[in-house]
Amino acid sequence: MQTADVTPKVWDRILAARAGRSCLCCGDWAVGERAAIALYGSMIAAPGTSHVVAQIGQSLDGRVATVTGDAADVSGPDGLAHLHRMRALVDAVIVGVKTALQDDPRLTVRLVPGPNPARVVIDPSGRLPNNARLFADDGARRIAIQEVDKPRAPGVEVIRLPRKDWISPTAIVTALRKAGLEHLMVEGGAITIAQFIEAGLLSRLHVAVSPLLIGAGPQGLTIQPVTKLSQARRPETQIYGLGSDVLFDCLMGARAQARIWPHAEQAAVWQG
Repeated sequence: MQTADVTPKVWDRILAARAGRSCLCCGDWAVGERAAIALYGSMIAAPGTSHVVAQIGQSLDGRVATVTGDAADVSGPDGLAHLHRMRALVDAVIVGVKTALQDDPRLTVRLVPGPNPARVVIDPSGRLPNNARLFADDGARRIAIQEVDKPRAPGVEVIRLPRKDWISPTAIVTALRKAGLEHLMVEGGAITIAQFIEAGLLSRLHVAVSPLLIGAGPQGLTIQPVTKLSQARRPETQIYGLGSDVLFDCLMGARAQARIWPHAEQAAVWQG
């Protein structure tokens, strides 16, 4: 396991690289700083390529909340900072309507320096009220993906897509790319993330594990089960210590679609 030391100097360089103002292939970095560059540099996709990632914060026993829905402290402080860094490195963050209704998330970057991404909710039936916090007018783009013709507040973009049991993840990604949003993060919930995994759209899956045991409650993932372990997905994985949490950085099936910057590849070489 590598320890990722995200110093202010490292994070400033990563943000500059994200904005196209710098590279990550040079500099005098400590071992932990190089691990941080390898981790977050791989989130920066080259222009014109897609990059769809997902993030889960969970307990040791795979829970993301208690049976009563309390999810406030599942991730430790470093796991939460990691989530906010991921938000800062993508064009848009996607959540399903169930997560939006239950948690009323802001989906903003608050714990680290960085830009707020566009906020996208998948709400086929228009259940999310217009006063939800992710629809707050703070300068970031706000998008509702829905099947119904429900009016939204001024400034909220509406993308209407058909559905069967669920709106197609492929159709969602295609529509968001047409809207100029290439680098996407699916933040929740478990069913939404599973739909994108089953559709083969994820290039990376980040699972941040916090050292606590909950005992019961919703799971972080609800993918289709296998009957034999030989059928299980075994993604290539790098493991990083983040302080309060341990991060599993998993390369998924859509890896070839997400060509990372050469400087991120160089950072990976540093790690051996």
